[in-house]
Amino acid sequence: MWVMRKLIPSAAVLSAAAFLALSAPAGADLVDLGKLDTAQKPGCPGDPCFAISRTTGYRAKAGSVTSPMVAPRSGRIVAWTVSLGKPNSKQIKFFESKLGGASQAQLTILERSRDKKKRTTYIVVAQGEPMKLEPYFGRISTFGLRRSLPIKKGQVVALTVPTWAPALATGLSTDFSWRASRTKAQCEDTQLPTAQTELRSSSVYDCLYRGVGLAYSALMVATPASSR
Repeated sequence: MWVMRKLIPSAAVLSAAAFLALSAPAGADLVDLGKLDTAQKPGCPGDPCFAISRTTGYRAKAGSVTSPMVAPRSGRIVAWTVSLGKPNSKQIKFFESKLGGASQAQLTILERSRDKKKRTTYIVVAQGEPMKLEPYFGRISTFGLRRSLPIKKGQVVALTVPTWAPALATGLSTDFSWRASRTKAQCEDTQLPTAQTELRSSSVYDCLYRGVGLAYSALMVATPASSR
């Protein structure tokens, strides 16, 4: 998480409901992984202004729901939704200068290492195209993927942010948390690039941030039972 305090001197975007209607084949079983609570607003604008920075992260807990981004069945991810804050021009300039450029993010599918000694290590098994986010600041937007992403039961849908994104819901209870692709020694160094942007790359997810939520969700078309 990167905090800015007070400064001194290609995919179609649709409503979630519209995308559901257009993307799902007849009789398909749709799963809204990590369904967003629209009452939880990103912590930006404001002083401080919060943003996720230069990392890959996933929602670990959302209230009473544990592991909301873990696929309960196999299927394909066809779209993702993100709730974005609306930083002002000075805040945008600050973040861009400190965190590698324009705000962007992409969806990432993670698989946990099978080595029991590396239970916080995850491997990238699929990844969507990056999206530039500034045109969508201040609203909730749903992005349809150019190519759907295969996902197996137990894999995790994460959000990769190579630069920064105002997509952190702040001021929540400790029942809300998210994990980042950082070692324990890196938890406070939120400027260091740790985002997973390459297939088959692996990273540890040792950093758990409580009282904050990553404001994204993903739409999955589950594989029919007859095909499993």
